[in-house]
Amino acid sequence: MSKEERNITWQSSSINRQDREKHNGHRSRAIWFTGLSGAGKSSLAFALEQYLYDQGVRCYVLDGDNVRHGLNRDLGFTAGDRQENLRRIGEVSKLMVDAGLFVLSAFISPHEQDREMVRQLFEPDDFIEIYVRCSIQECERRDPKGLYKKARNGDIPHFTGISAPYDVPKSPSFIIDTEQWSIEEAVQEIVHHLEQIGALQLPLPTKTAVVH
Repeated sequence: MSKEERNITWQSSSINRQDREKHNGHRSRAIWFTGLSGAGKSSLAFALEQYLYDQGVRCYVLDGDNVRHGLNRDLGFTAGDRQENLRRIGEVSKLMVDAGLFVLSAFISPHEQDREMVRQLFEPDDFIEIYVRCSIQECERRDPKGLYKKARNGDIPHFTGISAPYDVPKSPSFIIDTEQWSIEEAVQEIVHHLEQIGALQLPLPTKTAVVH
């Protein structure tokens, strides 16, 4: 610990996460979408956000491109910068979960060790990793941002799936195959999964049932 760090003290609030969850009427969770560029991560995250919002759930999407316009505008795409990108988003996601929100993070996050680094910031039930599966061939066919074409031409170095590896999640919470399901179907599958694991209960019970 550095000398500067020894001068830092955590300040506690009189309002805790459980208070905020009760006030909001739902639990809070971090949902992490990982997958290749063009797999549909952002589309899924924003569609799920709309569904949750319509149900009265306080939620927010952290999108990989969006955060690089501000919070992470100083970072590039080297392995070290990618790791720092995810570390920052993990910490922001943790704060948002503590604030009683559903935070939906859509990032390629290609390396297993980096995703595990983010996972370790949370309690086990608070972090839900969704692998958005789509073949590289289909992602390249879609190429919504024209990035694969640029990568093939050598204009983008370290491009995941072309000139940089992607570690397929070993044990994600859930897998969505966007070659098999439409966005609408995928959202319903995710919602069903969240309900099954107890992450999404509307409204949140105010009292614990007593078993006699």
